[in-house]
Amino acid sequence: QVQLVESGGGLVQAGGSLRLSCAASGRTFRYNAVGWFRQAPGKEREFVAAISWSGGSTYYADSVKGRSTITRDNARNTVHLQMNSLKPEDTAVYYCALARLGVMSDYAELNAYDYWGQGTQVTVSS
Repeated sequence: QVQLVESGGGLVQAGGSLRLSCAASGRTFRYNAVGWFRQAPGKEREFVAAISWSGGSTYYADSVKGRSTITRDNARNTVHLQMNSLKPEDTAVYYCALARLGVMSDYAELNAYDYWGQGTQVTVSS
């Protein structure tokens, strides 16, 4: 069993930055891809970014591409999502998730992930 805990969310003005972190415990996740998703009120959960097990491949939703960077530290069982130039439409609860595989093509699909954290709130004011 894996437990995922997100941190780093908060209230920030438009144009600001946040660094979200996802810490895993219970077992190593170094062989699994990790993804970030977000869910705004009244909307479905959507893909934000993902990183392969080695960190060699990264994927981003078009809405955050160029503004976000996902990295991982397998020695510390952590994954980070650096988000810059934040916009009000980035406001959502952000979730990290552990994928079933280390490398995959369906990284944007919810059902490719077996474990989810509780989420961290990101609020961007205009």
